Amino acid sequence: MIEMLIFHAHIVGALYGFTKRWQETNIKEGLLAVAVIGLVFMIGWAITGPIAKLLTPATGFSVVWFTTDTLSLLILLPIEAVVFKLFFLDKARNNT
Repeated sequence: MIEMLIFHAHIVGALYGFTKRWQETNIKEGLLAVAVIGLVFMIGWAITGPIAKLLTPATGFSVVWFTTDTLSLLILLPIEAVVFKLFFLDKARNNT
């Protein structure tokens, strides 16, 4: 369940990045923004996955809705928030 919320947040972030870049420059920049968000997500999840496996107890978590993938996505979320802020939100403040 938590994974789906995080995935939906990524879709909303990608749509925001696409729309912002598309309106500022052109559609190619919008597609490039989506590609950057996707690459940060994929590479970050590949890095945080083994870290989450190291932090997970040997017996696993006692609840069904919190898995190792959930932990790795929650580790990744603040890192992605900083990258998103640097790429999209700080430039919006500088342009106004």
